[in-house]
Amino acid sequence: MTLSILDLAPISSGRTAAEALRNTLDLARRAEELGYRRYWLAEHHFAPGVASSAPAVLIALVAAATSTIRVGSGAVQLGHQTPLSVVEQFGLIDALYPGRVDLGIGRSGQRRAELAKAPAFEKKDARVVDGLLIPPPFDFSRLAGHPHLVHYATLLQQPGARTPGFAGQIDDVLAFLDGTHEAPAVPGEGAGAQVWILGSSGGQSAQVAGERGLPFAANYHVSPSGVLDAVQAYRAAFKPSGALAEPYVIVSADVLAAADESTAREVAKGYDLWVRSIRTGAGAMPYPTPEEADAHVWTDADRELVKDRLDTRFVGPPDQVAEGLRVLRRVTGADELLITTITHRHEDRAISYELLADAWNRP
Repeated sequence: MTLSILDLAPISSGRTAAEALRNTLDLARRAEELGYRRYWLAEHHFAPGVASSAPAVLIALVAAATSTIRVGSGAVQLGHQTPLSVVEQFGLIDALYPGRVDLGIGRSGQRRAELAKAPAFEKKDARVVDGLLIPPPFDFSRLAGHPHLVHYATLLQQPGARTPGFAGQIDDVLAFLDGTHEAPAVPGEGAGAQVWILGSSGGQSAQVAGERGLPFAANYHVSPSGVLDAVQAYRAAFKPSGALAEPYVIVSADVLAAADESTAREVAKGYDLWVRSIRTGAGAMPYPTPEEADAHVWTDADRELVKDRLDTRFVGPPDQVAEGLRVLRRVTGADELLITTITHRHEDRAISYELLADAWNRP
């Protein structure tokens, strides 16, 4: 199976975080039965519609609720924690569930600060590469400078704290894990957790992953315009290591499969409104009902905010979705695909993963 799952533990409109977390445990059990390779949990903060704010805690709960599927983070935001604390958390999980733990690391905290100071945004046109849509890039710099997000960033660190360079942090993580650091990490030293780097562009994350010979997760579902640059930069920088002899890439995608086209379109309602809430700086809203989605009055500016995400989401009957994902895998050269599906009803989400697994594995 070359499909894996990324879960945000989404909170639906009218529901609670407790219900969302129980849904995550249920979905993880189903994913294991269906043969998905990995079950990763995201890290999001200050989002009314996302319950996955402490991935290490949730990963431990998912590991306890399952038996064989790999569990991990997609991704721990290293800008908000020290390498030691991350290694200790994942070392603890690995001690109880050895051979099943992935430590996915991202640098969204650092990247947000960089984007706020970025030069003028360069607009580009959409293009199609061998059947895969690469949309125009979204200007994340205006989101990074949103007053709410700037304030929230101060709440994620101690006053006056300064985040070191990402490459040095990764080196510390690796040193703690292999026991070459000057200080021991207990638990953590000698842990078998597999370290991944996640990235959305051809920048530092892709470079660090390649130079350290680590597996890399490229982002098509949040920042689809940069996926090819990210994968190419990673492969160009790759050096064999004790972890990998050759590059290894997983690519993320937003997906929704249903029995037929009309059902898929109905179940898919609310996704555009949910993305809009993120890109206006409000944080992911509780995932709306179809009725709430139908009631929203859209402006042209709103539609432009979410267009790249809507155009690159794979929605439809399972065979159609599977074919779209095969195009994504072929064009990016991905070894695996990381699928994320969000709907208002939990059962619709579970059905989507079931239909997709069947279509993907069918000869």
